[in-house]
Amino acid sequence: MDHFAGYIFDLDGTIYLGAEAIDGAVETIHYLQGLDKRLLFLTNKTIDSRENYLKKLAKLGIQVELNHILNPALVTIHYLRKHHPDAKVYVIGEDVLKDELLDNGIRFASSPEETDVVVVSWDRDFHYRHLDFAYQAIKGGAEVIATHPDRTCPMPGGDVPDCGGMIGAIEGTAGITITTVMGKPSVLTALTALDILGVKAEDCLMSGDRLETDIKMGNQAGMSTALVLTGVSTREDLMDSSVKPTYVLNSVHDIYLSGTALQQANEAQ
Repeated sequence: MDHFAGYIFDLDGTIYLGAEAIDGAVETIHYLQGLDKRLLFLTNKTIDSRENYLKKLAKLGIQVELNHILNPALVTIHYLRKHHPDAKVYVIGEDVLKDELLDNGIRFASSPEETDVVVVSWDRDFHYRHLDFAYQAIKGGAEVIATHPDRTCPMPGGDVPDCGGMIGAIEGTAGITITTVMGKPSVLTALTALDILGVKAEDCLMSGDRLETDIKMGNQAGMSTALVLTGVSTREDLMDSSVKPTYVLNSVHDIYLSGTALQQANEAQ
């Protein structure tokens, strides 16, 4: 599995859980870097900045540049600039997301009446006032987009509710389906990732722990995909799912193990 030109890795549940690297993940990244592979780290999380992800990876022993990290905030900014350049936006999300949008020139609405776009994201302080503001804006014709569709987020002590809870509240109240989603499995994220890497889809391996986001996105984009069993999706989930990965790995360390095993076999010939 070391024959691809580009590698996209999910973070939570794939490279680490909480503050701890998954066994063999750091060794695998170092191995691919030694082969001069193009690497991108992709997260659907919007409760932390790309800069903090960079610092976290460095603490784990993985040295990369900021442009090697892609999150839904960056995809959202690009989408708003392209499709709603003068829009006023209402954001359901945490301060780190709001700060990133503001820093990139996105204007915020102060009332439902002036809201052009509602951005729904993971917010651990989600409350009724958020729901009412969004509902009134939607009734007035505001477009709704979501940063990512994840129902839960893997944590060391077990998974916790994610953006899917906020999406469900908005959809249930407004009687709509939010179809414009920035993060995995959106084609918007896939195209942005491949553009950053500078590789074709068929020359790229997408590795992640979720069938419904990581693997689905990679498959739809034409990439090879690897489901790792260190996060959310299990072998049992795979049996019942219509989404099938190219590979099923115990962890990303299998990429390193398969590559070194092949090297040793070639050297023995």
